[in-house]
Amino acid sequence: MEEMEKLKIENEQLRKANEDKSDIISITAHKLRTSLSALKWILKMFLDEDVGKINDEQSELIKKAYNSNERMLCLVNDLLTLNHTEEVSIHYNFKKLDIIILLEETLFEFYGETNKKQIELIFLKPETSLPLLNCDEEMIRVVIQNLIENSIKYSNTGGKVFISIIKKEKDIQISVHNNGIGINDEDKNKIFQKFFRAQNAKDKDISGSGLGLFTAKNIIEKHNGKIWFENIQSGGITFFVTLPIT
Repeated sequence: MEEMEKLKIENEQLRKANEDKSDIISITAHKLRTSLSALKWILKMFLDEDVGKINDEQSELIKKAYNSNERMLCLVNDLLTLNHTEEVSIHYNFKKLDIIILLEETLFEFYGETNKKQIELIFLKPETSLPLLNCDEEMIRVVIQNLIENSIKYSNTGGKVFISIIKKEKDIQISVHNNGIGINDEDKNKIFQKFFRAQNAKDKDISGSGLGLFTAKNIIEKHNGKIWFENIQSGGITFFVTLPIT
Protein backbone atom coordinates (compact mmCIF):
# COMPACT_ATOMS: atom_id res chain seq x y z
CA MET A 1 0.00 0.00 0.00
CA GLU A 2 2.85 2.34 0.85
CA GLU A 3 4.46 1.57 -2.51
CA MET A 4 1.21 2.45 -4.27
CA GLU A 5 1.00 5.79 -2.47
CA LYS A 6 4.63 6.48 -3.27
CA LEU A 7 3.98 5.78 -6.97
CA LYS A 8 0.96 8.10 -6.95
CA ILE A 9 3.03 10.90 -5.42
CA GLU A 10 5.85 10.37 -7.91
CA ASN A 11 3.38 10.31 -10.80
CA GLU A 12 1.84 13.59 -9.63
CA GLN A 13 5.29 15.15 -9.31
CA LEU A 14 6.14 14.07 -12.86
CA ARG A 15 2.85 15.43 -14.16
CA LYS A 16 3.45 18.80 -12.47
CA ALA A 17 7.04 18.93 -13.73
CA ASN A 18 5.82 18.28 -17.26
CA GLU A 19 3.27 21.08 -17.02
CA ASP A 20 5.92 23.49 -15.70
CA LYS A 21 8.28 22.47 -18.47
CA SER A 22 5.62 23.09 -21.11
CA ASP A 23 4.93 26.53 -19.66
CA ILE A 24 8.61 27.48 -19.76
CA ILE A 25 8.97 26.39 -23.39
CA SER A 26 5.80 28.24 -24.33
CA ILE A 27 6.75 31.49 -22.59
CA THR A 28 10.33 31.47 -23.86
CA ALA A 29 9.30 30.65 -27.42
CA HIS A 30 6.66 33.36 -27.49
CA LYS A 31 9.16 35.95 -26.26
CA LEU A 32 11.63 34.91 -28.94
CA ARG A 33 9.00 34.77 -31.67
CA THR A 34 7.70 38.27 -30.97
CA SER A 35 11.20 39.77 -31.12
CA LEU A 36 12.07 37.84 -34.27
CA SER A 37 8.78 38.86 -35.90
CA ALA A 38 9.52 42.52 -35.13
CA LEU A 39 12.96 42.15 -36.73
CA LYS A 40 11.43 40.39 -39.75
CA TRP A 41 9.19 43.31 -40.61
CA ILE A 42 11.95 45.88 -40.14
CA LEU A 43 14.20 43.91 -42.51
CA LYS A 44 11.29 43.66 -44.96
CA MET A 45 10.93 47.45 -44.90
CA PHE A 46 14.58 47.79 -45.94
CA LEU A 47 14.21 45.17 -48.69
CA ASP A 48 11.11 46.92 -50.06
CA GLU A 49 12.97 50.25 -49.82
CA ASP A 50 10.23 51.78 -47.70
CA VAL A 51 12.90 53.72 -45.79
CA GLY A 52 15.09 54.68 -48.73
CA LYS A 53 17.08 53.29 -51.62
CA ILE A 54 19.69 50.59 -50.96
CA ASN A 55 22.38 49.27 -53.28
CA ASP A 56 22.69 45.69 -54.53
CA GLU A 57 25.34 44.73 -51.96
CA GLN A 58 23.22 46.04 -49.09
CA SER A 59 20.16 44.30 -50.48
CA GLU A 60 22.00 40.97 -50.65
CA LEU A 61 23.19 41.26 -47.03
CA ILE A 62 19.72 42.17 -45.79
CA LYS A 63 18.22 39.24 -47.72
CA LYS A 64 20.64 36.90 -45.95
CA ALA A 65 19.67 38.39 -42.59
CA TYR A 66 15.98 38.09 -43.49
CA ASN A 67 16.35 34.42 -44.50
CA SER A 68 18.34 33.65 -41.35
CA ASN A 69 15.63 35.30 -39.28
CA GLU A 70 12.99 33.19 -41.05
CA ARG A 71 14.90 30.03 -40.15
CA MET A 72 15.05 31.12 -36.51
CA LEU A 73 11.29 31.74 -36.54
CA CYS A 74 10.77 28.19 -37.79
CA LEU A 75 12.95 26.84 -34.97
CA VAL A 76 10.99 28.82 -32.41
CA ASN A 77 7.73 27.45 -33.76
CA ASP A 78 9.20 23.97 -33.38
CA LEU A 79 10.03 24.77 -29.75
CA LEU A 80 6.34 25.32 -29.11
CA THR A 81 5.64 21.68 -29.90
CA LEU A 82 8.45 20.11 -27.92
CA ASN A 83 7.57 17.90 -24.97
CA HIS A 84 10.46 16.78 -22.78
CA THR A 85 10.23 15.18 -19.36
CA GLU A 86 13.00 16.80 -17.33
CA GLU A 87 11.94 18.51 -14.11
CA VAL A 88 12.00 22.26 -14.38
CA SER A 89 10.03 25.08 -12.80
CA ILE A 90 9.19 28.69 -13.51
CA HIS A 91 10.49 31.30 -11.11
CA TYR A 92 8.69 34.64 -11.03
CA ASN A 93 10.70 37.74 -10.17
CA PHE A 94 8.18 40.16 -8.68
CA LYS A 95 9.18 43.81 -8.37
CA LYS A 96 7.61 47.25 -8.59
CA LEU A 97 6.84 48.11 -12.20
CA ASP A 98 5.65 51.14 -14.17
CA ILE A 99 3.18 49.44 -16.48
CA ILE A 100 2.90 52.47 -18.81
CA ILE A 101 6.62 52.35 -19.61
CA LEU A 102 6.39 48.61 -20.24
CA LEU A 103 3.45 49.14 -22.62
CA GLU A 104 5.32 51.83 -24.57
CA GLU A 105 8.42 49.63 -24.89
CA THR A 106 6.35 46.67 -26.08
CA LEU A 107 4.35 48.70 -28.60
CA PHE A 108 7.59 49.86 -30.23
CA GLU A 109 8.45 46.24 -31.11
CA PHE A 110 5.47 46.08 -33.48
CA TYR A 111 6.24 49.25 -35.44
CA GLY A 112 7.66 47.44 -38.47
CA GLU A 113 4.86 44.89 -38.71
CA THR A 114 2.00 47.37 -38.34
CA ASN A 115 3.62 49.72 -40.84
CA LYS A 116 3.92 46.99 -43.47
CA LYS A 117 0.39 45.69 -42.85
CA GLN A 118 -1.03 49.24 -42.80
CA ILE A 119 -2.55 48.71 -39.37
CA GLU A 120 -2.66 51.65 -36.99
CA LEU A 121 -1.54 50.90 -33.43
CA ILE A 122 -3.07 53.46 -31.06
CA PHE A 123 -2.09 53.77 -27.40
CA LEU A 124 -4.69 55.68 -25.39
CA LYS A 125 -2.19 56.76 -22.77
CA PRO A 126 -3.70 58.02 -19.49
CA GLU A 127 -3.15 61.68 -18.69
CA THR A 128 -2.09 60.94 -15.11
CA SER A 129 0.42 58.49 -13.70
CA LEU A 130 -0.72 55.11 -12.38
CA PRO A 131 0.33 53.23 -9.24
CA LEU A 132 3.30 50.90 -9.59
CA LEU A 133 2.42 47.21 -9.87
CA ASN A 134 4.15 44.29 -8.18
CA CYS A 135 4.81 42.12 -11.24
CA ASP A 136 7.30 39.99 -13.07
CA GLU A 137 8.24 42.40 -15.86
CA GLU A 138 9.19 39.82 -18.48
CA MET A 139 6.12 37.66 -17.86
CA ILE A 140 3.74 40.61 -18.16
CA ARG A 141 5.60 41.67 -21.30
CA VAL A 142 4.79 38.22 -22.76
CA VAL A 143 1.08 38.75 -22.05
CA ILE A 144 1.03 42.19 -23.67
CA GLN A 145 3.00 40.90 -26.65
CA ASN A 146 0.57 38.02 -27.15
CA LEU A 147 -2.51 40.23 -27.02
CA ILE A 148 -1.09 42.83 -29.40
CA GLU A 149 0.31 40.18 -31.73
CA ASN A 150 -3.12 38.50 -31.93
CA SER A 151 -4.89 41.81 -32.54
CA ILE A 152 -2.55 42.63 -35.42
CA LYS A 153 -2.77 39.09 -36.82
CA TYR A 154 -6.58 39.04 -36.88
CA SER A 155 -7.02 42.61 -38.14
CA ASN A 156 -7.67 43.46 -41.76
CA THR A 157 -5.41 45.72 -43.79
CA GLY A 158 -6.11 49.32 -42.84
CA GLY A 159 -7.51 48.29 -39.46
CA LYS A 160 -6.82 49.78 -36.06
CA VAL A 161 -5.68 48.30 -32.77
CA PHE A 162 -6.42 50.27 -29.61
CA ILE A 163 -4.53 49.74 -26.35
CA SER A 164 -5.73 51.46 -23.20
CA ILE A 165 -4.96 51.30 -19.50
CA ILE A 166 -7.01 52.66 -16.59
CA LYS A 167 -7.19 52.41 -12.81
CA LYS A 168 -10.31 50.65 -11.51
CA GLU A 169 -10.64 50.66 -7.73
CA LYS A 170 -8.01 48.13 -6.55
CA ASP A 171 -6.87 47.03 -10.03
CA ILE A 172 -5.16 48.29 -13.14
CA GLN A 173 -7.05 47.28 -16.28
CA ILE A 174 -5.41 46.91 -19.68
CA SER A 175 -7.52 46.46 -22.78
CA VAL A 176 -6.51 45.59 -26.35
CA HIS A 177 -9.16 46.05 -29.04
CA ASN A 178 -9.17 45.26 -32.73
CA ASN A 179 -11.88 45.39 -35.39
CA GLY A 180 -10.97 42.04 -36.92
CA ILE A 181 -12.76 38.69 -37.09
CA GLY A 182 -13.86 38.25 -33.46
CA ILE A 183 -14.62 34.89 -31.81
CA ASN A 184 -17.57 32.66 -32.70
CA ASP A 185 -20.02 31.75 -29.92
CA GLU A 186 -19.16 28.04 -30.09
CA ASP A 187 -15.47 28.84 -29.45
CA LYS A 188 -15.85 31.21 -26.50
CA ASN A 189 -15.41 28.57 -23.78
CA LYS A 190 -12.32 27.07 -25.44
CA ILE A 191 -10.33 30.16 -26.34
CA PHE A 192 -7.92 29.87 -23.37
CA GLN A 193 -7.37 26.13 -23.75
CA LYS A 194 -3.94 24.80 -24.68
CA PHE A 195 -3.46 24.35 -28.46
CA PHE A 196 -7.00 25.51 -29.28
CA ARG A 197 -7.42 27.54 -32.47
CA ALA A 198 -10.76 28.98 -33.53
CA GLN A 199 -12.22 27.74 -36.80
CA ASN A 200 -12.59 31.23 -38.29
CA ALA A 201 -8.84 31.76 -37.75
CA LYS A 202 -8.09 28.50 -39.55
CA ASP A 203 -10.49 29.47 -42.35
CA LYS A 204 -8.52 32.69 -42.90
CA ASP A 205 -5.30 30.65 -42.98
CA ILE A 206 -3.85 32.59 -40.05
CA SER A 207 -0.88 30.79 -38.52
CA GLY A 208 -0.65 30.15 -34.80
CA SER A 209 0.28 27.59 -32.17
CA GLY A 210 -2.81 27.84 -29.96
CA LEU A 211 -0.58 28.54 -26.95
CA GLY A 212 -0.55 32.34 -26.75
CA LEU A 213 -3.78 32.90 -24.82
CA PHE A 214 -3.26 29.78 -22.73
CA THR A 215 0.15 31.12 -21.69
CA ALA A 216 -1.24 34.61 -21.03
CA LYS A 217 -3.98 33.23 -18.78
CA ASN A 218 -1.48 31.22 -16.71
CA ILE A 219 0.77 34.24 -16.23
CA ILE A 220 -2.07 36.57 -15.24
CA GLU A 221 -3.47 34.06 -12.76
CA LYS A 222 -0.01 33.75 -11.17
CA HIS A 223 -0.27 37.51 -10.60
CA ASN A 224 -3.71 37.10 -8.98
CA GLY A 225 -5.25 38.92 -11.93
CA LYS A 226 -7.94 38.13 -14.49
CA ILE A 227 -8.12 37.94 -18.27
CA TRP A 228 -11.24 37.79 -20.43
CA PHE A 229 -12.67 39.06 -23.73
CA GLU A 230 -15.77 40.62 -25.19
CA ASN A 231 -16.98 40.50 -28.79
CA ILE A 232 -17.94 43.95 -30.02
CA GLN A 233 -21.31 44.25 -31.76
CA SER A 234 -19.94 46.60 -34.41
CA GLY A 235 -17.14 44.12 -35.16
CA GLY A 236 -13.91 42.94 -33.58
CA ILE A 237 -12.98 41.92 -30.08
CA THR A 238 -11.53 43.40 -26.91
CA PHE A 239 -9.30 41.50 -24.50
CA PHE A 240 -9.12 42.73 -20.92
CA VAL A 241 -6.48 42.10 -18.25
CA THR A 242 -6.66 43.24 -14.65
CA LEU A 243 -3.70 43.28 -12.28
CA PRO A 244 -4.10 44.01 -8.56
CA ILE A 245 -2.57 47.13 -7.03
CA THR A 246 -0.57 45.92 -4.01
